[in-house]
Amino acid sequence: MARNEQLELAWDFVRSTDTNIFLTGKAGTGKTTFLHQLRLELPKRLVVVAPTGVAAINARGTTIHSFFQLPFGPILPGQLSGKEAPGEKGRLKASIRKFRKEKIQIIKSLDLLVIDEISMVRADLLDGIDQVLRRFRNPNLSFGGVQLLMIGDLQQLPPVVKQEEWQLLRQHYESPFFFNCKALQKSPPICIELKHIYRQKDQSFIHILNEIRNNRLSETSYRELLQRYQPKFKPKQQEGYITLSTHNARAREINEARLDELKEKSYLFQAEIQGQFPEYTHPTNPNLELKKGAQVMFVKNDSTHAKRYFNGKIGQVTGFDEEVIYVECAGDDDPIEVQKEEWQNIKYSLNETTGEIQEEVIGAFIQFPLKLAWAITIHKSQGLTFEKAIIDARAAFAHGQVYVALSRCKSLEGLILKSMLNRNGIICDQAVSQFTTEIEKNVPGTDQLEAARKNYQFNLLRELFTFREQSVLLDRCHNQLQENRTSIQGNLPQNVKSALLPFRKELSDVGRKFLRQLNTYCLQKENPEQNQEFQERITKACSYFLEKQEGILLPLWMECSFVTDNQKVRESIIKLLGQLETTTIYKMDCLKGCCKGFRVKEYLELRARAYLGQSKPKQKTERTFEDETVEHPELLNRLIQWRRELSQKNNIPAFSIVTQQNLYAVVNQLPNSSSQLRAIKGFGKKKVERYGEAILEIVTSYQGENNLGLLDFSASNGEDRKPKTVQKDTKKISYELYKEGKMPKEIAKHRQLTVSTIEKHLAHYVGLGLLPLNRFVSSDKIAKIRKHFDEHRSSGLREAKEALGSSVSYSELRFVLSFWTNAKKEPEQTETRES
Repeated sequence: MARNEQLELAWDFVRSTDTNIFLTGKAGTGKTTFLHQLRLELPKRLVVVAPTGVAAINARGTTIHSFFQLPFGPILPGQLSGKEAPGEKGRLKASIRKFRKEKIQIIKSLDLLVIDEISMVRADLLDGIDQVLRRFRNPNLSFGGVQLLMIGDLQQLPPVVKQEEWQLLRQHYESPFFFNCKALQKSPPICIELKHIYRQKDQSFIHILNEIRNNRLSETSYRELLQRYQPKFKPKQQEGYITLSTHNARAREINEARLDELKEKSYLFQAEIQGQFPEYTHPTNPNLELKKGAQVMFVKNDSTHAKRYFNGKIGQVTGFDEEVIYVECAGDDDPIEVQKEEWQNIKYSLNETTGEIQEEVIGAFIQFPLKLAWAITIHKSQGLTFEKAIIDARAAFAHGQVYVALSRCKSLEGLILKSMLNRNGIICDQAVSQFTTEIEKNVPGTDQLEAARKNYQFNLLRELFTFREQSVLLDRCHNQLQENRTSIQGNLPQNVKSALLPFRKELSDVGRKFLRQLNTYCLQKENPEQNQEFQERITKACSYFLEKQEGILLPLWMECSFVTDNQKVRESIIKLLGQLETTTIYKMDCLKGCCKGFRVKEYLELRARAYLGQSKPKQKTERTFEDETVEHPELLNRLIQWRRELSQKNNIPAFSIVTQQNLYAVVNQLPNSSSQLRAIKGFGKKKVERYGEAILEIVTSYQGENNLGLLDFSASNGEDRKPKTVQKDTKKISYELYKEGKMPKEIAKHRQLTVSTIEKHLAHYVGLGLLPLNRFVSSDKIAKIRKHFDEHRSSGLREAKEALGSSVSYSELRFVLSFWTNAKKEPEQTETRES
């Protein structure tokens, strides 16, 4: 099919913008062909859905209800987002369904959603799609920011809505048609109407169809149609007429009667059904009964290169052979040798290797692509083309039925009216008429296309340089930590608090200012992608923001720690940290990918890979947290593990064994007797009797492994006194290993201690002037830290970290503070030793 002006415009809007599009047109204007071409050539990640099973199979997509896991029946505002609509309290949350991880990834990485046969989609169903997309994508954008391409003809079949359903929906919608969807009203589509008709060539017939379509059938056209009224017309077998009826029962009755008239042998062909292929999606009868002389219609395009038949072609059965049915069609020289065809039921999945959205076959229907075709329903004729048709529309009951029936025919000469065409039966909904009138008034042009293209580029850039989601997660984490600060130990609360200000100033605020500058480039005539200055700004900005992400956010889960007795609080904080980590890694992947410039096509591919989690977060729920403020974090972890195992074994809360605060006191005081343990607040006589022996064994074992010696803080009565042993100072061991050339990480591994513990040991010797400060801290950071301590004489490590933020670590602060404190006491001696 040659491209035309409207098709070119539609293609450009789909490919180059994120504008929602309603692609419409009269019957036979090539809408289905456009969809098939789109699937083959468009670089965007897309999914195709349709309102019915048959429509989905024909469009090689899946049903709306299946893909979005929507309930059947009315969908009220807020029903799928967890929000309750007025008057519906308590009933709605049951409609929220759990999605598989793979489905969520597909939705998150989606660029374009194609909805075929949109005329049959109800407004509430489209709002249901909006609620699901917002739930898993951007909750502040219509359809979560996914572009919509809606294909269909409003003058054809309307949405089905029962009277009792409309009683509920009428409170929220002016009409059941898709264009009254609330989400679309916030993000209106541009409407492109295909004008060129490929099906009909007869201009007089086209004129009549247009009048019916627009509910303006003139007296002249009506009289011309009535000339085709032949109530007693009975076609001969070989003439190939098909009757279009309004009801299934009438079509079935005609087919069975005509088949019975044939005095030939009957053949029954059973379909082979594999996997999942629901009955409502069957493209033809699974038990196909045929006779020689039966009039049949092809229900599928020929899948071979010969292309001998197409969906809707009429013929007559002339014979049968093994695995072959012979069908003769008017105008063909030879009968067609028809073999079985396969229809596939697909679902969308992710390719594990490439990350691409792929169509996974979950079922197949294998049968001869034929059905009895003396009659079919008008509903099932939608999308088909007939040379000759008998229209029986006396019982037309819905908007568009008469138009659909008449527009299936290629010419007026091939049309027979079985019943008198009642002008009142040509039903056209007033809401549709008003909407189509607006479409005709607002035809998009090249200027609107260019503006939409630039707006799309800016929207992608705004997504790249906006850090709102991270900001929200950081605030939530901070609030959660502050609300539960009395039950949390560790440096995470302080470090999150310290990260808030630099995040706002150096990421959020700078990002907003930068976007204002970028907007000026997007408003220029020159395409930003070809603007060298624009590309240079993008490159520098990506490097800047990438560095800030690494400096401000990465340390929060790579260097920080917390412990708490409250299991719910622990799970909540770990979840928030995990979400923050995942979001940050995604953002950093996108920034890295644009460090050499910005191109829309490459960015879409990059964004999809990042969405699909090519970079997996390192955060694990079972991660062992460390605490910078604890001298012996390894001992703390051992005690926490002992308490956890005891809690699980006896099925009792961990805090009821020993509270987190008590464990911190044990680690800081290193008791080595029952009396010393009793001296710690929170350890009563019963608790010591029950758990004291196990705790003291863990502490003593740790002391022995790390040459800490057994410090004697026994009570004056000498209870449980243990002999005092003198062992080498643990700090000195670390110092000697460092002098041998081992780095802090090597020493920590060798001694089975944490790096932060080793750095504390070495900081002690920096303070003594035995190790040079500049070996551990850069000169610019030394100056920054010393300036802070000069201006804040009473400042401790926590205060300094809060003031200086993520630009320095606790270890760097400790090294400088140790050196600076010593230098104040013995300045000349310290400088001499360091040099």
